[in-house]
Amino acid sequence: MPASSQTRELLADAPYLVLLGARTISMLGMAFAPVALAFGILGLPGADAGTLSVVLAAQTIPLVVFMLVGGVIADRFPRALVLGWGQLIAAAAWSAIGVMLLTGFTPLWLLCLAAAFAGMSGATVYPALSGIIPDLVPTHLLQKGNAWLSMGASAARFIGLVASGAVVVWLGGGWAMVVAGGLYLVASGLSSLLPRGGTLAQPEDSPLTQLREGWGEFRSRQWLFVCVLQWAVMLMVLQASQGVLGPVVAKAELGGASGWTLVLAGEALGAVLGVAIALAWHPRRPILVATLLTFTAAAPQLLLGVSAPLWVVVAAAFCMGIGFDLFGVLWMTTMQREVPPESLSRVASYDALGSLMLGPIGLLLAGPAATIFGPHLALIGTGVISLATTVFALAFPEVRQLRARTVIRSEVTEAA
Repeated sequence: MPASSQTRELLADAPYLVLLGARTISMLGMAFAPVALAFGILGLPGADAGTLSVVLAAQTIPLVVFMLVGGVIADRFPRALVLGWGQLIAAAAWSAIGVMLLTGFTPLWLLCLAAAFAGMSGATVYPALSGIIPDLVPTHLLQKGNAWLSMGASAARFIGLVASGAVVVWLGGGWAMVVAGGLYLVASGLSSLLPRGGTLAQPEDSPLTQLREGWGEFRSRQWLFVCVLQWAVMLMVLQASQGVLGPVVAKAELGGASGWTLVLAGEALGAVLGVAIALAWHPRRPILVATLLTFTAAAPQLLLGVSAPLWVVVAAAFCMGIGFDLFGVLWMTTMQREVPPESLSRVASYDALGSLMLGPIGLLLAGPAATIFGPHLALIGTGVISLATTVFALAFPEVRQLRARTVIRSEVTEAA
């Protein structure tokens, strides 16, 4: 089927369009959070990199701890329902942080509590979203469906980052967080319109049995657990560099919130191009291509570490955005094709758990590293580690050799 016909078929599917709208709006809300939270916290009296590290860790730890629970819930209950409730919790959490910043009542423990609820919401939204796409999209349209969702998310991230930077500069981080909460509320309302459907899980299965089955599916695929190990370390250093070290350097050298917004916006704009490439390109070895693209992660960290000009850092972030979102589409599509539908949310939760499990460590170490080594040397260290993780993943045969099922199928058809 021609690509244009596939796109028309996909965009004529009303439930998919509702999902596309909900996902795009929730990503718009998420895009407000990084700049608003980072500079909202750093702007508090007496706050420093260590304060920001603690709040971000409070968000990330529940995200990691509850991810497996979210996977079981998303395979056990209607995924549309799980998605909507997760977005509703995120709306309440981000709005609460916004109100605290606006009123000046910002005890650290209360900021951490609200951030923790935001993290828990993500632990339910990601597995539900990963599993619901094959519920709504035919197999032959999966890469297109994932790509359009990523296109909406990338465009929303770019618009949200630019808008949030403006709101932070003109009105402050509190208002930006309130806007983020309102956008999540709209997304939750849209998700409530999705068809509930049923569940593929067997009702007699206990949650522990479901977790064991999901683990069996996960560990039986070398390409899956190796890349998750790679991302565990890479996201640890990315959390440190983008969550703490980068904003600290931006505040000192790049013009503060406006400069850091340009870096994040460059990444988001690159992501739009990466998704556009994914709409047309179907590589024969998607995991090999996806893993090679992760080399782009190191450049912004290294450039920030050597005090490169702002435009150079923005250009590197743009390239990283291309690589990461093209990776995301290829990764998600491969997982949806290779993993049985009834286990998909649980496998996605193991994927997310493994990838995110070291993130809190990176956030907690970022503050002390900035103090002991200085933010520049710490950023150079994170860049070197990022490069090493990609080399590690490429050493495994399945990462290099796994072929797309659609390619294999078409070659068999031609041979016949």
